[in-house]
Amino acid sequence: MSNNHTLRIYDSILGLLSSEENPTPLVRLHKVAAFKHAQVYAKLEWYNPFGAVKDRVAANMILDAEARGVLGPGKKLVEATSGNTGMGLIMMGNAKGYPLRTPLSLAIPLEKRTVLKFFGTDVVELDDTLCPAPGAPEGAIANAMETAETQPEYVLLNQYKNQANPDGHYKTTGPEIWRQTEGKVTHFVAGLGTCGTITGTGKFLKEQDEQVQVIGVHPEDGHDIPGVRSLRQLQQTELFQPESYDKTIEVTNRESFDLCLRLNREESIIAGPSSGMALAGALKTIPDEPGTLVVIIFPDNVFKYASSVQRYFPAICPPDSKGDSSGPSENDLFLSSMMENLKNPHDSIRVNQLQKLLQDSESAKPLLVDVRPNDMFTDKFIEGSVNIPMEEIPDRTDEFPENRDAPIIMVCGIGKFSKHWTLYLKSLGYRNVRSLKGGIGEWVRKGFETKGDSES
Repeated sequence: MSNNHTLRIYDSILGLLSSEENPTPLVRLHKVAAFKHAQVYAKLEWYNPFGAVKDRVAANMILDAEARGVLGPGKKLVEATSGNTGMGLIMMGNAKGYPLRTPLSLAIPLEKRTVLKFFGTDVVELDDTLCPAPGAPEGAIANAMETAETQPEYVLLNQYKNQANPDGHYKTTGPEIWRQTEGKVTHFVAGLGTCGTITGTGKFLKEQDEQVQVIGVHPEDGHDIPGVRSLRQLQQTELFQPESYDKTIEVTNRESFDLCLRLNREESIIAGPSSGMALAGALKTIPDEPGTLVVIIFPDNVFKYASSVQRYFPAICPPDSKGDSSGPSENDLFLSSMMENLKNPHDSIRVNQLQKLLQDSESAKPLLVDVRPNDMFTDKFIEGSVNIPMEEIPDRTDEFPENRDAPIIMVCGIGKFSKHWTLYLKSLGYRNVRSLKGGIGEWVRKGFETKGDSES
C-alpha cells in the first residue's frame, strides 16, 4: 500500500516525514499571546515521526549523503548532538541500516541521553558544554571529527556546517508555512541553534515575499536550554547568517521556562523550554497590528525535559517526608545555586586575564591545578600546571599550599568541573582559589601556548 496522507496510512514510518503535502500542524495561541489584532500560530514540530524539528535535518542530510555517494551499505554515522538530531539520525539509521555513534555532553538532560541509548545509539558521554563548541579539543564535535578521520566506516554529516541542514527546511518547513497561511504570514520566528531552521525557512519565505520578517531568538549566556545557542556560541556556527535575518533577540532562562509552563497549563500545548524561549522572543518584538500573522517554530515537547523542569519549578516535585524525591533535593538546589554563583569575577578568571598574570614578572604566580585525567593533561596543558585528577583531590590535599591565602587556579576541559573543585577547596578554607572560565578549551581557542604530547 502506498502512502496516503488523507487516510494517514503509510508503507513505512519514513512516509510520515514532513512535507508540503504532509505538514506539521499550526495551532493558534489565544491565552498566552493575548493580542487584539495579531494572530500568533505555533508550528508543532513534535508531530514529525521521531518527535522533533531535527527529523527534517536528519532526513535531508542522510538523503544528501546517499545521493553524493558518501553514505551507503556498510557505513556508520557519527554526529555530535544536543539530542534531537541524534534521535532523528538513529531512527532514520535504524530504518536504513546505518548505526549511529553520538558524542554528547553530560549536561544534556538524562531523559535525552537515556532515550538515545534505548533507540540503539552508541552514546559517548563527555565533559562538554550543553551546546557543543567546534573549537573544544576534548569536546563532542572534536570527538566526532576524530572518529570520522580515523575510522573510515564512519561518516560525519556535521549538522553545524552541512548545507543540507538549512536546505531541508527550505524544501519542507518554508513551503509548509507558506501554504498553511495561504501566503499571509508576516513574521517567522525561530530559536537559534545550528541555525538551519531560520536560515532555510527564512530564505524560502523571503523569496515568496521579501516583506516577511525573519526573527531569531537566542538564550542568554550560561543558559540551560538544550539545542539553542547564546550569541557568543552562535559565532562558532557556520550556518548563523544574521545578515539575512531582520532581528535577533535574547531571552533569559526564567522567561523561557515560565512561558513553557504557561503553554502547557493555559494552551494545553505540550511544548518544551525552547518553545517557550521562541515565544518569549516573539512577544517582545511582534506588533499588535491588523494583518499581522506570526508563525513560531515549537521544536519539541516537554517530556524530554522533566529534570530541567524540576530545577526551575522545585515545588512541583518536593521531597517527601522520608527524603525521597523524583526531583532535586534542597541540597541539590543549594549546590546548584552555589555553582552558579561561582561565575562571578571574584571566583573565576578569564583566560586572557590568566595569560597576562602568567606573563607579568612582578605578579605572584598562582598554583595552576589541572583536574583532567592524566592522558588528557599530558596531551595538552598550560605551562607550569600540576595535574591532580579530580577524583584524586580529596586524597591529595597535602599537595596544596599550607597558606590558605595562596593564589590557586583550577583548570579543566571547559570550566565545568573546575568550578566543583574550586568550591571544594573553598570548603577547606582556601580564600584565593578561582576557576578558569572556559578551561583549557578556551585557552586553546584564544591561541595561547600550551605544552604536551600534541605539541611535540
